[in-house]
Amino acid sequence: MGVISVRLNKDEDKILRQLSGYFHVDRSTLIKKSLVELYENMKDIEMIEAFEKKEKRGKVFFISAEDILGI
Repeated sequence: MGVISVRLNKDEDKILRQLSGYFHVDRSTLIKKSLVELYENMKDIEMIEAFEKKEKRGKVFFISAEDILGI
């Protein structure tokens, strides 16, 4: 397991304490959750960009709900 030390200025420390209290988690857990959230955002952006590239090449098509359900 990796251990890191993070230096926060007064304002950053205040924000971290407020968020920690608001979400009822310790500061370490809050930082870990934030890290996971940022990673998920990055992966979402990568998927959107890949879709948009396919769309520009005309490789994307849509199927209606009626076609899927055979209505």
